[in-house]
Amino acid sequence: MDGIILYQSKYGSAKKYADWLAEELGFPCMETKKAHVSEIMNCDTVILGGGIYASGIAGLSFLKKNIGSLKGKKMAVFCCGASPYDEDAYKEIVKHNMKGDLEGIPCFYCRGGWNMEKMSFADRTLCNMLRKAVSQKDPSEYEIWEKALMEAGDDKCDWTDKEYLKPLLEFINE
Repeated sequence: MDGIILYQSKYGSAKKYADWLAEELGFPCMETKKAHVSEIMNCDTVILGGGIYASGIAGLSFLKKNIGSLKGKKMAVFCCGASPYDEDAYKEIVKHNMKGDLEGIPCFYCRGGWNMEKMSFADRTLCNMLRKAVSQKDPSEYEIWEKALMEAGDDKCDWTDKEYLKPLLEFINE
């Protein structure tokens, strides 16, 4: 089985998972920015991974743009976020991203990391504004992502774990 792992990683978690998948499956991995559909036409399997930013999955535009050329291939998507897994939040991410021609492509969640120092000025500013807004709420009413945001604070957190890849690997190896 020939395959490829494509990823778009802003802060490193999606790349880390892509590297782990490459190690496990023996597939090469490549950033979506450097990928050309002609390079993956001979692959039987295409896995795309990216971070979740403003409810969108980074790198998914590559699949959307090239989905016609990729028909008939085994495809899967994984997304990385700082929040712990939450079924309702996950369903919303899938509903928001995996629609139209992408509907039915399996999507998997892998918890990522948090590092304010690595964030762009814009991302840091947004996170600080979100924390300020969330801090006005009663902590017992926090949504799961709000709790994670408040607990992470300015600390460096790495929640990546190969265990998150098990369901994706099971799908690929079916």
